[in-house]
Amino acid sequence: MEKIFENTATAFSLKSDAELERAYFLFKMIANEPLVKLGTLMTNFALKANLPVEGLIRATVFDHFCGGVNEVDCLPVVDKMYQKGVASVLDYSVEGKDEEDPLDHAVQVILTILDFVKEREAIPFAVFKPTAFGRFALYQKKGEGRHLTADEQAEWGRVENRFDKVCKKAHDLNVSLLIDGEESWMQDAADQLVTEMMRRYNTGKTIVFNTLQAYRWDRLDYLKKLHATAVREGFTVGIKVVRGAYMEKENERAEAMGYPSPICASKAATDQNFDEAVRYMIAHLDTISIFAGTHNEASCYALMALLTEKGIAKNDARVWFGQLYGMSDHISFNLAAHGYNVAKYLPFGPVKDVMPYLTRRAEENTSVAGQTSRELSLIKKERKRRKM
Repeated sequence: MEKIFENTATAFSLKSDAELERAYFLFKMIANEPLVKLGTLMTNFALKANLPVEGLIRATVFDHFCGGVNEVDCLPVVDKMYQKGVASVLDYSVEGKDEEDPLDHAVQVILTILDFVKEREAIPFAVFKPTAFGRFALYQKKGEGRHLTADEQAEWGRVENRFDKVCKKAHDLNVSLLIDGEESWMQDAADQLVTEMMRRYNTGKTIVFNTLQAYRWDRLDYLKKLHATAVREGFTVGIKVVRGAYMEKENERAEAMGYPSPICASKAATDQNFDEAVRYMIAHLDTISIFAGTHNEASCYALMALLTEKGIAKNDARVWFGQLYGMSDHISFNLAAHGYNVAKYLPFGPVKDVMPYLTRRAEENTSVAGQTSRELSLIKKERKRRKM
């Protein structure tokens, strides 16, 4: 298959020279793990102390990895990317809260985004995290099958209502809805809720998508069981497949509590799990829609080859590629230039509230072998090309 991801002119066509230099500076910083840890501590301290650092954060790391502070603020980025065929997924990246008011506020934000998305071809998906709509500890207790108090049962009812309110509106507006995956010890309860939403709303078109984190060795079995249930009960399945974002936390908890880690034993096993899940879904594309969220070039080429092999159109509405904004532009924009469906996750929210997301991005880029060096090598290549 033609190797398309080396084309840096296409990859960075939207970046000015100044933006390219900022990207180079940021990834050079991220490559230094001690510097990332120190910078994270200093930034969090400065924000908590109400020091005037938001402008600096906004001009550097925030503007590179986020679309804006609200959905309207994101529009210039959305429109710019769509000129190159890359769609957006507006991601309200404020971490989950434990109080009811912020949880209800998150629902209102997502409902507003759904109306916003409906009017724009450039934004084909909306997204939310389960813990945006409910307390983490409640998901955990529910998933473990422990007895809920009367107050907790009422609280869980409110979580169910929040899910249903958002999924029903997505269905009514005919807007696809991605529901993110989180830590394994709360995921069972979230899975049950998402499956119920699929039963209700994935009957004519695939509206609701759950997330399959391939670094968990048990998730391929989960996919097959969910698919069997869907076929038996007459609904379709939407799956966003990713490798996963909580590996260190998962392994540390498993070791501390003395249970087998849910994480695959090696990176190779995770890669195999991801690619097997994609193959399974492509083989059952009549009842499964795929959002392949990956920064792995080999997995992208494998999915491209599968589409060719099966005679599936590059722009089949049931198959999407996805990457995070600010990362892997060489994948996103080159895929779009070759006619594939591509969307960038475009985080937004108040600078202070989005800091946990930005911290995670920096830590992931530091810990994933080769990710940052690959970004840097491509940026260097483009800098050199522009000077010729």
